[in-house]
Amino acid sequence: MGISIWQLLIILVIVMLLFGTKKLRNIGSDLGSTLKGFRSAMGEGDNKSKEEDAKLEEKNEGEVIDAESFQEVKPEDKDKA
Repeated sequence: MGISIWQLLIILVIVMLLFGTKKLRNIGSDLGSTLKGFRSAMGEGDNKSKEEDAKLEEKNEGEVIDAESFQEVKPEDKDKA
């Protein structure tokens, strides 16, 4: 009970009559450039996070943190000291 190919073609013809092929072409190119920009932005975000992780690893190279003796200092504790 889905949409048949003929129904899709009729809808396509109606859309082309309403908007025109030039406007549809512009919408398609705008949508494509938007997706391309989004993908490149997502890739840049991944690259930046990997670079930051690498810099942090280089900075902390050789340091050993003992998890048992590591305590989080609360803001209230800083005021008392």
